[in-house]
Amino acid sequence: MASGKTVSAESGQTLKTLRNLWPYMWPADRRDLRMRVVWASFYLVLAKIVLILVPYFFKWVTNALNGQFNPPDYIPHILVGAVMLVVAYNAAKIIQAGLNQLRDALFASVGQHAVRQLAYKTFVHMHQLSLRFHLERRTGGLSRIIERGTKGIETIVRFTILNTLPTILEFALTAVIFAYAYGFSYLLVVAVTVWLYTWFTIRASDWRISIRREMNDSDTDANTKAIDSLLNFETVKYFGNEAMEARRFDASMARYEKAAIQTWTSLGWLNFGQAVIFGAGMAVVMVMSALAVQKGTQTLGDFVFINALLMQLSIPLNFIGFIYREIRQGLTDIEQMFDLLDVKQEVTDKPGAPELVIDKGAIAFRDVHFAYDPQRPILKGISFDVPAGKTVAIVGPSGAGKSTISRLLFRFYDIQQGSITIDGQDLRDVTQKSLRRAIGMVPQDTVLFNDTIAYNIRYGRPDATDSEVEQAARMAQIADFIERLPQGYKSMVGERGLKLSGGEKQRVAIARTILKSPTILILDEATSALDTATEQEIQSALDIVSKGRTTLVIAHRLSTVIGADEIIVLKDGQIVERGTHRKLLEQNGLYASMWNRQREASEAEERLRQMREEDDMGVVVRGIPAAE
Repeated sequence: MASGKTVSAESGQTLKTLRNLWPYMWPADRRDLRMRVVWASFYLVLAKIVLILVPYFFKWVTNALNGQFNPPDYIPHILVGAVMLVVAYNAAKIIQAGLNQLRDALFASVGQHAVRQLAYKTFVHMHQLSLRFHLERRTGGLSRIIERGTKGIETIVRFTILNTLPTILEFALTAVIFAYAYGFSYLLVVAVTVWLYTWFTIRASDWRISIRREMNDSDTDANTKAIDSLLNFETVKYFGNEAMEARRFDASMARYEKAAIQTWTSLGWLNFGQAVIFGAGMAVVMVMSALAVQKGTQTLGDFVFINALLMQLSIPLNFIGFIYREIRQGLTDIEQMFDLLDVKQEVTDKPGAPELVIDKGAIAFRDVHFAYDPQRPILKGISFDVPAGKTVAIVGPSGAGKSTISRLLFRFYDIQQGSITIDGQDLRDVTQKSLRRAIGMVPQDTVLFNDTIAYNIRYGRPDATDSEVEQAARMAQIADFIERLPQGYKSMVGERGLKLSGGEKQRVAIARTILKSPTILILDEATSALDTATEQEIQSALDIVSKGRTTLVIAHRLSTVIGADEIIVLKDGQIVERGTHRKLLEQNGLYASMWNRQREASEAEERLRQMREEDDMGVVVRGIPAAE
């Protein structure tokens, strides 16, 4: 029962995948491609008709050479001679090959269009999925699934149209010829042979599919571990865990090696079984024909014709196995890709949602409740305003829900209760694109694209001119650094921007936010990962960016929010204090406690720095040679 359910489930998955593929095989919006499919199918049929003539010419040549040729009335007189029949035989093979190549050439654009469209659709869909999805998935495994799925598309599209139909057509023509020319007994033997061959191929291929899945899973796992390890290159070096990473990667590759060996071994058994079945069937038919020749009921040409027809039949028969294996393996490769396309967007625009209309840029949170997991609430009914053009800071201990607020404002998630509005418009009622166009972000961990500095700054507004990019860099106080580089703005920043320091990356992030020129600005712990001196430099650039803009600051270091118009203190997802810096210190509550701890830590750090400087100076003085 379990096995039957498994087969049924796999069949259902196969049909579902083929239904998903059909729009790419017969694109509704491309009449030119549909016509290419039609013409390719026409040449396909014509090629098979010509192919069936090839064994007939072989038969007639053989009979002509041994003097037994009685030409049918429909053969032109010019082809009656043995030499001309040999020429016609080879000409038919050349024409058939030419028609096949013409068919493939016509269909090439259809297959490549399908690859491009489905790859594009998957790429766009990945960017439409929620932040939650991407946080839970591994980039390496995801990229491998898309890579294999994209490669599998063309295989399935090509084999479905260009090989399945001609194979069925050739079977039908061969069956008609055997039944008409040689009787039911020949047709029966050929039919049984084809049935056994097909049954064995399908059963063996189904067995090999499970091995293929294991190989794919191992390959995905190995690729995931490799990419994770390389992305965290510095961390691996910090802890000296190169050998451990190599062992983890090799363990995945060992599973891949085992599955790959099983794949090739099973292929050998499949090919051998196919050869036995077809060889046995062909032997029976040839013996029957040989006996008929001895009895005089068939000519030597008939014997040669039957042999040639069966040999010709072996090609599409072998293709049946190949087609089935390739389609099933292709389906295995792309079924995960279609599973990705089936993942629903967590955050969607309402039908007919208007664009956000920015008047002043005032933000309002009203009784906002939110939880990533229903069992663990993060925000518990918070309400606050960020007036237009003002700066409001959110502070609090780790895990209080500070960064969650910025994610909700970008609508990476939808809240479970309450409302978030900009100029009175609920974020859930406007388009996500217009919402995010109005907001600029400088995050704590700036990740840059592995491209030039100019590209990363221009990412804030792709149509910006070079002079606008340079102006943004000057406002972010990074222009002097860029101009000192040998390649200037064309300098590559490396994977995730690792060629730049933390402060330099933050300035690039500020520059591209300046270039975006948003009405609303979010600074999500933008300086918390920097040293004190760099923080002060970056803070002056941030002050320039936030001037005149509605600014929400998510802060860890309280020294960066002293000048905020209002400071909101979060604890356990609730607002416990609010007010200006001075008023909060006067309350002597949580904020004052946090301020005192950070001030003491800063003073201790400063004393330690001074002691090191004094120690260094002492070393220098002691190192001066005594006067002689």
